[in-house]
Amino acid sequence: MTVLVIAEHDNVSLKSATFNVVMAATQTSMFTDGLVHVLVMGHNADPVAMAAAQITGVAKVIHADGAQFAHGLAENVAAQVLTIAGQYSHIMFASTASGKNVAPRLAAKLDVSQISDVINIENSDTFERPIYAGNAIATVQSTDAIKVLTVRTTGFDAAIATGGTATVEIVVAVTGSSITTFVGREIAKNERPELTSAKIIVAGGRALGSNEKFMEVMTPLADKLGAALGASRAAVDAGYAPNDWQVGQTGKIVAPQLYIAAGISGAIQHLAGMKDSKVIVAINKDAEAPIFCVADYGLEADLFVAVPEFVAALQLP
Repeated sequence: MTVLVIAEHDNVSLKSATFNVVMAATQTSMFTDGLVHVLVMGHNADPVAMAAAQITGVAKVIHADGAQFAHGLAENVAAQVLTIAGQYSHIMFASTASGKNVAPRLAAKLDVSQISDVINIENSDTFERPIYAGNAIATVQSTDAIKVLTVRTTGFDAAIATGGTATVEIVVAVTGSSITTFVGREIAKNERPELTSAKIIVAGGRALGSNEKFMEVMTPLADKLGAALGASRAAVDAGYAPNDWQVGQTGKIVAPQLYIAAGISGAIQHLAGMKDSKVIVAINKDAEAPIFCVADYGLEADLFVAVPEFVAALQLP
């Protein structure tokens, strides 16, 4: 049967996570001999539907438009998915705050088990997911008629954003929930790349000692590389960095092309969030720090000396 991907977007453009989920759906469709459809729910989100139709591998885009979808309320989104859920063997969400908000509600409504954080598709009913902070991989088999999955985007390459010729089908939007209303949203403004989609991340740990030192030492390196800024949970808990910079099991899962960790010892919770990075560079004066076990390049040095020297030595066009 066909696989359905629930698109994430801001009513203007698709979030990068959607492209990774489409790739996971494409791999799944090879086992089901089906197609990949994308459901776009939003308010005045025609540009999103058109962009989804251009993704390579997508056969059809289903577009439901209404003010009740403007803010992605789980009750409204799940209700819309339920109207077409019976047509699909798999329904896939990104393993993001939005996906984790809607998927459990949908699974409960369908009376099926949710499979979370899928990182590999073995066949149409068997999937791999990390457990114990990524130190073990569980192979999960589901016999449910409809499989509801959240996909860890770092486990799959992004589908190609262009070249597709999918049709766009307009469907009637469900009525908005009468028990839930949108009150407001506080969004952290940041001129840097978004952490989960950044190609380069510069992250600092508790060893930096203060928010002032964190910004003084890490910001010039991030500026020079055009990188996003990240932090360990210890640094966030100590108030050195804001919550939305946290990388790790209880923060954001990232897999950039380059991850530079300065003053981060490498607790298991942090490694779970960044060990899929393509190249990992660790700077730490403790030669026994666990971060060196996953690093491609390690520098045993005082970060307060090494990082400024690194910045000074960088020659970028």
